[in-house]
Amino acid sequence: MSEFNALTIDGQSKWSLAAYKYMFNTRLTRKPSLTLQSQAVKTWEIYPGDTSIAPPAFFLPNQLERVTGWEEKLFYPHEHPRRTMEGVGRVEHGPTKGYLLKDVWLIDGTLYKGNAKSWLSPGSGWLPKIRVENEIDRGALYCTAGGIKWFGTWLMDDCLTYRLACEEGVPVSALPSADSVSIARQGMLHTRGYENWLDMRPVFLRNAFFRELVIFDDLCQNRHKHRRFREMGEKLLSHVTVRSHPGVFILRGGTGELRLLRNEMELAERLRDRRGFRILNAATSDVSTIVATCAGARTVIGVEGSQLIHGVNVLPPGGSLLVLQPPNRFICFFKYLTDRDQQNFGFVVGTPEGNGFRIDPDEVERTLDLFPS
Repeated sequence: MSEFNALTIDGQSKWSLAAYKYMFNTRLTRKPSLTLQSQAVKTWEIYPGDTSIAPPAFFLPNQLERVTGWEEKLFYPHEHPRRTMEGVGRVEHGPTKGYLLKDVWLIDGTLYKGNAKSWLSPGSGWLPKIRVENEIDRGALYCTAGGIKWFGTWLMDDCLTYRLACEEGVPVSALPSADSVSIARQGMLHTRGYENWLDMRPVFLRNAFFRELVIFDDLCQNRHKHRRFREMGEKLLSHVTVRSHPGVFILRGGTGELRLLRNEMELAERLRDRRGFRILNAATSDVSTIVATCAGARTVIGVEGSQLIHGVNVLPPGGSLLVLQPPNRFICFFKYLTDRDQQNFGFVVGTPEGNGFRIDPDEVERTLDLFPS
């Protein structure tokens, strides 16, 4: 792994002034912005693309008719959620790729190379305070804009790319700005805990100059990513005792973007009493408690959201995920993971109630009964 250089005061001043000049020249140009990938001096395939079969989800009749809002453009591969739930059959997954760039700036959370740029983290304003303290010979960027903003994306995507980054240079993540809504504020306990258990030692930066920088295209759900995800789960499970149990209900409550399930605790307690499910409040638990509670679960259930990744992380092949969907924000991203990892996916759509929604407990149990034994 290459090392990075901490600059002297004179060096900081030189690079900081250069960064201001570069940023303003980039903002004032009338040329259209290019992708960073287009500026690569070298491109290579880390793992080839492949194909898989996406089966229909498990759900009761007339569930999709309740949906009032579809979120089909948030996540790769941008398939409409309705079609995804009904089963798309054969799916083509692209390759995992690497790109080498030279002389790249990280300025206020955004990468710049020539007339190309990539926004990673919200900026601090038109005239941010820039202090370039590090010059890095060869860095490898493993973070994504989604992973900096959403804890679930960080754990299911960025943590997998970290392994690739370690093979190419100093593993680097953009540091969120102090006032941004990010994993740094929402999940510091969890991110640091997972980093420790996964032996992750990244370098966090807000401003830097890279002599060489490797970036990745690692969004496709190919078999190489599947293997890295399963290996991550096994590494987490190695810290706890694993005993099979019926399932875990992961509470969301009022955390994150509001998706308030009015009868969440009622549902959780019903499944605990009638089916032997465990109840996990991840927001008040450390990583040790989270992994120990989820380990061995045959089914994971909860409101659609990042907190579900705690259970999906360690869900074995053949296990099941049941997602409780707000009617006004239907997302199917987790089905891409369960399809990839040979697991079952089901959902129940709620009905609006005030600023939240309600889920029918009988529909939950009937949907659970649809899953293979």
